[in-house]
Amino acid sequence: MKRLLREDIDALDKRFRAALINSLSGFKSANLIGTCDIKGQPNLSVVSSVVHLGSNPPLFGMVMRPPVVPRHTYENILATGSYTINHINLDIAEQAHQTSARYDREESEFDAVGLTPLWREGSRAPAVKEAKVRMGLQLIRDIDIKENQTRFLVGELKWVEFPENAIAEDGYLNIEDAGTVAISGLDGYHQTDHLGRLSYAKTDKEIVRLQEVMQGF
Repeated sequence: MKRLLREDIDALDKRFRAALINSLSGFKSANLIGTCDIKGQPNLSVVSSVVHLGSNPPLFGMVMRPPVVPRHTYENILATGSYTINHINLDIAEQAHQTSARYDREESEFDAVGLTPLWREGSRAPAVKEAKVRMGLQLIRDIDIKENQTRFLVGELKWVEFPENAIAEDGYLNIEDAGTVAISGLDGYHQTDHLGRLSYAKTDKEIVRLQEVMQGF
């Protein structure tokens, strides 16, 4: 078992340290963030930091890297207040990853990687037509994380689209049925194996399997 103390971590090569620390949080959501500037120029970027914050009102958080250099996605969200979150699926994983390249502001990542902007009424930001789960959000808070200058954006859900056959009667969205993939570290992409659903945990009741799970679970 490898064990590193903080001083050991600080002494690591910069790129090695970044890859390691980014891997420690485990599997993360894989999303494309769609935005546009005030002139209507579309932008697309891959983000693995989207988290659920609450359901009433429906809120999602997202970490943006420090704006010490031009950050087109962050700047567009501030300018328009609008953005989309689009699940990356297996069919578009390589195209999605390519959006992390440093394209000029005047060049649309949609065009560069061969994805299609999808415009919805009431949203100033484009969604991704090839995504099977996509949603539109409105920025409500921009929080400065002073310790490392990252930004934590809080957005309110305005609309969502997903395959009808992926939603259960109780509202559970089976994102695996929608082909959604996960990210680990900076560049690891993963398909998932659904183990099953478990009942709500209570101290006086045993866990009940809501559906068949994989052998050995």
